[in-house]
Amino acid sequence: MKAIPEYIEDVPNISGAEDQVVQTMQAGAEKALFREPGKIDFGNIRAAGAIALHMHQPLIPAGGDDLQSAALISNLQYMMEHQDIGDNHNAPIFADCYARMGDMIPQLVSEGKNPRVMLEYSGTLFHGLRKMGHDWVIDKLKAITCDPALAHFAEWLGMPWGHAVAPSTPVQDYRRHVLAWQQHFAAIFGWAALERVRGFSPSEMALPNHPDVAYEFVKTLVDCGYQWVLVQEHTVEQPQDGWSPQRPHLPHRLVCTNSKGETAEIIAIVKTQGSDTKLVAQMQPWFEAQSLQKWELAGKQVPPLVSQIADGENGGVMMNEFPPKFMEVVNTASWSDVPLMNASEYLEHLFSLGIKTSDLPVLQPLFQRKIWERIQPGDGPEKLAQTIETLRQEDHQFHMEGGSWTNNLSWVQGYDNVLAPMEEASIRFHEQIDGKDIPTDDQRYRNALFHLLSSQTSCYRYWGQGLWTDYGREICRRAEGILNNDF
Repeated sequence: MKAIPEYIEDVPNISGAEDQVVQTMQAGAEKALFREPGKIDFGNIRAAGAIALHMHQPLIPAGGDDLQSAALISNLQYMMEHQDIGDNHNAPIFADCYARMGDMIPQLVSEGKNPRVMLEYSGTLFHGLRKMGHDWVIDKLKAITCDPALAHFAEWLGMPWGHAVAPSTPVQDYRRHVLAWQQHFAAIFGWAALERVRGFSPSEMALPNHPDVAYEFVKTLVDCGYQWVLVQEHTVEQPQDGWSPQRPHLPHRLVCTNSKGETAEIIAIVKTQGSDTKLVAQMQPWFEAQSLQKWELAGKQVPPLVSQIADGENGGVMMNEFPPKFMEVVNTASWSDVPLMNASEYLEHLFSLGIKTSDLPVLQPLFQRKIWERIQPGDGPEKLAQTIETLRQEDHQFHMEGGSWTNNLSWVQGYDNVLAPMEEASIRFHEQIDGKDIPTDDQRYRNALFHLLSSQTSCYRYWGQGLWTDYGREICRRAEGILNNDF
């Protein structure tokens, strides 16, 4: 398939090649790309550990003193240019963190070791690095992504392009985030690299639990070619009893049914514990895996996989202690009976044993059992809405705002001052774009989409008020301005 440019008229190439994206993902799904190169003796290991590093920097209107005219730049660039403010002195270290796997993995491989890591980088981070001239970061990542001799050591995970949270992002926009990231990734690293992207990491580990939204979330991932999704153990439940997964270190099936009775499902890799960078920085998943033995699945004894994800740059432990700990663990784990593995590699081994997706235990989003105890799939959205409201009145702990890495954070309540402009920009986008049938390869479409997706990053709603909210509202204003002027 012909390579596509990374930029078109100074805008990231995030739309216009959707058909090629889907074809590439489908082609990749038919290939075993990780099992043989990894050289793991799966039958003789007793457990494995998996780590994923989440990397993100939002785009902010801070390239100047006036909010309404300031250039849209990476927050990392702002930190670099204002290192006297707060913790901004960490900016050069952050940049090194984004690149360092490109050094560590080749070094370990040259020493005869067998490293593993999963990487998740937002589209806004990729764009920000390019615009601030940090091509060296991308070049180091290309070395471990595009070289066939190294590509299986680092597995890329897909994500929403602008780091949008699924529970409160309009479902049609979320689908555009997913496709935009895939196309942008292919433009940077090539179609062959996109073929190897099998898993999806939702931003903030936020999983929709409203049945209709959860169904659309899973359907989007499946339609876009993903085979599995990373979920936080506290955001899902066993449908038979409402408990958290009792064997979280085995893959599951995330099954989501909507009010119309439609069902979508995808393999779920369960991330355990909360969002603590110390756990990954100190390689806790591998140390936990050392304490485990094989578990029974579908009549076979299989090694469990302990999986966790954390920010790859935030915090002193991750910035300073992770590199030597990672090197130490890789040295010990390589060729042992408790190796490091990546999730897609693990799944390829698992299915090579004759285990089928249908053999995996079922999970569903949190609190759905309470709903399906009262209504039946197919009863329709009106009855669903009535049931949800009744349950809210009866149980103050019940909510349909999605689950996240922390149980005390809602991605909806308290964010009206930023969610309202986001919703207005989204509505305007769909009125102007969908209503006029503008093709996705139109540059006006691409520019409007770039601003819409940039405005929906979780950072603008995480804080709820103050400067970051102002940033989000300003990008929404610009998105609407583009729509009003260009269409």
